[in-house]
Amino acid sequence: MNVAIVKYNAGNILSVTYALERLGISPVVTDHIEELQKADRVIFPGVGEASTAMHYLTERNLDTVIKNLEQPVLGICLGMQLLCSYSEENNTNCLSVFDERVVSFLPNGTDKIPQVGWNTISDYSSGLFNDLPENAYCYFVHGYYAALGPDTIATTNYILPYSAALHKNNFYGVQFHPEKSAAVGEKILQNFLDIV
Repeated sequence: MNVAIVKYNAGNILSVTYALERLGISPVVTDHIEELQKADRVIFPGVGEASTAMHYLTERNLDTVIKNLEQPVLGICLGMQLLCSYSEENNTNCLSVFDERVVSFLPNGTDKIPQVGWNTISDYSSGLFNDLPENAYCYFVHGYYAALGPDTIATTNYILPYSAALHKNNFYGVQFHPEKSAAVGEKILQNFLDIV
């Protein structure tokens, strides 16, 4: 299987590469339009800041390319947020694959922002979570989130309930890091690779 990881101005690409290699996949890390278009699967990972990442994508016309891909695409963390319509992080217009706004957690006096660490996901409604127990633990690192909405396919709760994962057409997004989520994350990545 030909899997492409989008190369752009955001970190965590190596961790995703290693996770795929453990599943027997040797991905190509690329910002070449043709390589992204011909891949069987595209992974859009990210740790970083929304406006800088969008600037990099727009400069290279990758913004248009990504949202017009027809094969299964998986956005991870910042990658998922960039697939939404807008991020409060530096007032950033995003790709509008998902009709969701990404907003900042508001302090509640007890929970730290950003959320860093393990949390449960629940209320699955997608094959992305096949064979996972309800309330599986995944690893999160983020200060912004997408609210619950029509594209929500899994939920988590930190300060308030929000979308742990989104799905629309051939696009999937997860707010957590499957590549850092041990056996649960490995299963989610395998389920993504197995999507027909």
